Amino acid sequence: MAAVSSNGEYSFTKPNRASITLLAGLGVEGDVHSGVTVKHRSRVAVDPTQPNLRQVHLIHEELFDEVGEAGFQVAAGQLGENVTTRGIDLLSLPVGTLLCIGEEAVVEVTGLRNPCVQIDNFQQGLLKQVVGRDDAGNVVRKAGIMSVVKQGGVVRPGDTIEAKLPDEPHRPLDRV
Repeated sequence: MAAVSSNGEYSFTKPNRASITLLAGLGVEGDVHSGVTVKHRSRVAVDPTQPNLRQVHLIHEELFDEVGEAGFQVAAGQLGENVTTRGIDLLSLPVGTLLCIGEEAVVEVTGLRNPCVQIDNFQQGLLKQVVGRDDAGNVVRKAGIMSVVKQGGVVRPGDTIEAKLPDEPHRPLDRV
């Protein structure tokens, strides 16, 4: 794992930390998006009683390399993620995958992050780099995955991540 980040205030970016603590059923301790029910403003406006399927946001650091080739400079935490990974294909994981992080923490993958215009407010044109279409015209979202905390624990940069796939049939990720 490359980095961990959190922010107690609403802000697009999240500062990197030496560690974060994941709390079962809630998310990242002290993070603005932690809680049983939705915390993202757009979702709260629709229905504040919805379950929070976006407790922990993970992004693969390889995305920063990819957008860097297009002239964008993005570092860990700058797209609002809590956990920045390297060497694991997050976008190919099915719904329900358990990610064992470090010595104790376990998160369950719920779906894809659905990036919004705030990404262009951060760097103009970046949204088109992280959301596009494949050859068949299907929307492709590359801005990471969302998860819920099944088992809490302290998570640090350098911790290992092990993916445990759910029983088949696997359901592909969709936006949450």
